[in-house]
Amino acid sequence: MEIPDTLVVYTDGACSGNPGPGGWAWAVAPEGEPTGSGGERSTTNQRMELTAVIEAIRTNLPIAHAAVKRLIIVSDSTYVVNCFRDRWWVRWLNNGWRNAKKEPVANADLWEPLIEMYVSLADNERPDFQWVKGHNGDPMNERVDQLAVAAIPS
Repeated sequence: MEIPDTLVVYTDGACSGNPGPGGWAWAVAPEGEPTGSGGERSTTNQRMELTAVIEAIRTNLPIAHAAVKRLIIVSDSTYVVNCFRDRWWVRWLNNGWRNAKKEPVANADLWEPLIEMYVSLADNERPDFQWVKGHNGDPMNERVDQLAVAAIPS
């Protein structure tokens, strides 16, 4: 996916067991370079999905802004994409980091810095989030999946 005046970054997380060792990755479309990846010995798939997004934004947002480009994060995680599309984060902030069931938001230690980064930006600077179906032949989604799996510590 290449759109003029945009920087498109694909993200993914992977876990061997859930919980278990996991990896995360991001890569810039359309060629898949540059990339970033890492892993943890004990984690969950959702945590790796979030870590991939956090690292992608930290690394690529300054590049996008320097080039006057819009940053688009593409993920196969509905957990991530729906948070921004459906504005879950607004309710979480208003409810003191409690979800609709009045329970603490899962993975708040990752969501909080991600949402803090997001809300600190002007509306026109905030990344857009787009969903892509996983394991469906999208070359960039397959690339970040391979990078995330390769980053899982043995």
